[in-house]
Amino acid sequence: MDLAVEWGQVHALLGENGAGKSTLMNVVYGLVSPDSGEIDFDGNPVKIGGPQDAIRLGIGMVHQHFMLIPPLTVAENIVLGREIASAGVVNLDRSYRTVNDLSARYGLEVDPRQRVQDLSVGVQQRVEILKALYRGARLLILDEPTAVLTPQEIEGLFEIVRTLTAAGNAVIFITHKLAEVMEIADQITVMRRGQVVGVTTPAESKPADLARMMVGRPVLLRVEKQPAKPGSEVLRVDDLVVHDDRRQLAVDHVGLAVRAGEILGIAGVEGNGQNELVEAIVGLRPARSGKVLLEGKDITRRPTRDRLRRGVGLIPADRQRQGIILELPIADNLILSDYDRPPYERWLVRQFNTIRSAAERLVETFDIRIRSVDDPAGSLSGGNQQKLVVARELGTAPKVLVASQPTRGVDVGSIEFIHRRLVTERDAGLAVLLVSSELDEILSLADRVAVLYRGRIVAVLDAAEAEREHIGLLMAGAAA
Repeated sequence: MDLAVEWGQVHALLGENGAGKSTLMNVVYGLVSPDSGEIDFDGNPVKIGGPQDAIRLGIGMVHQHFMLIPPLTVAENIVLGREIASAGVVNLDRSYRTVNDLSARYGLEVDPRQRVQDLSVGVQQRVEILKALYRGARLLILDEPTAVLTPQEIEGLFEIVRTLTAAGNAVIFITHKLAEVMEIADQITVMRRGQVVGVTTPAESKPADLARMMVGRPVLLRVEKQPAKPGSEVLRVDDLVVHDDRRQLAVDHVGLAVRAGEILGIAGVEGNGQNELVEAIVGLRPARSGKVLLEGKDITRRPTRDRLRRGVGLIPADRQRQGIILELPIADNLILSDYDRPPYERWLVRQFNTIRSAAERLVETFDIRIRSVDDPAGSLSGGNQQKLVVARELGTAPKVLVASQPTRGVDVGSIEFIHRRLVTERDAGLAVLLVSSELDEILSLADRVAVLYRGRIVAVLDAAEAEREHIGLLMAGAAA
């Protein structure tokens, strides 16, 4: 494939998960060696044998999954490998000043003395960008940079990108989100299955055109569904109080109910108690008070394993930390919930043929792009890892599915597929609690919308009557 990027521009690299976007950029950054072809940088042919060669040329890359050391401070992470030293000892005061000056110059506000493990995801991304700029990057590659950011953090990132290109730098923006491409890109290259299928600009294309190029067929950008036919109550949360990791109030006397055959959406700006609520429902975090009821039975004190056995399914917000085991084969990840029960285990002996058959069936049903079910889950692209989690959870036929950010980091074709599956399962009687920072996703999928603000449910609205502007005001703390 061919790609041409110009100085002073944002060049979006658009494509499905597994289209080859990240692989191509890993070649440019020296992490993968090309089999043929050449790279020109600043008009000159170059050989990039590794990241150090790329850095020397002025190429920086911010990976989808950050390469930071959590216990170290922001400044220590940024200068690591290029430390500022005096008499052979790292000069931390000068490091802090250097990072402060750099962050002020590019409008990237960070505290250089804070430990990375205490930072939000959005601020960690700023640290990654500063790390690249500190090493002299003029071409910055951002790999799925908005996959784990809140809407406010995305706007902040866009401002940073505009500042960089206004200064004459170039940015390659790897993504699969059409709205972001239309907003930020100057030039768009669309990839499908390792090849370029189109080069265009936002002025020349509509989102539907880009989606068709990405997937190779027309894509429905909105969910088509019939009105819900709710049945009996499956999940009830009653007066629930939950603390966060700092022992501060995160969920403040929340009450809600999800019925069979409906999708209840939780709308809210990330950080308003969504994660703590989800963790308390599935047993990953203790409730301080209140109850969680499944089909009328109190499961508040039951362990997570027991809740899963009783019919609670979970799509976690962080697939890599809580959804899959990267080192294990894809087949084992697809049966994690039931690995120790028949038909996958008999008399303490694993049934390898049964496991493999079940895995291959789920891979085909959920269109997970793999080479073999024996490959490690870590070899999959981010979107295919997400589809793996969705396949496993729906494959266990749960009574209630807690879906937290179910399409985070997933391309437009896969989003359409996951949305359709959720609606199909809803129509078959599944109760779905949908937690998403994407308001469009909530309004498109949910039958009822509960707005969460500072740990409290401030309104519950029928989705058919819910207005985007009104929900946005509620999410921001305006009175109902």
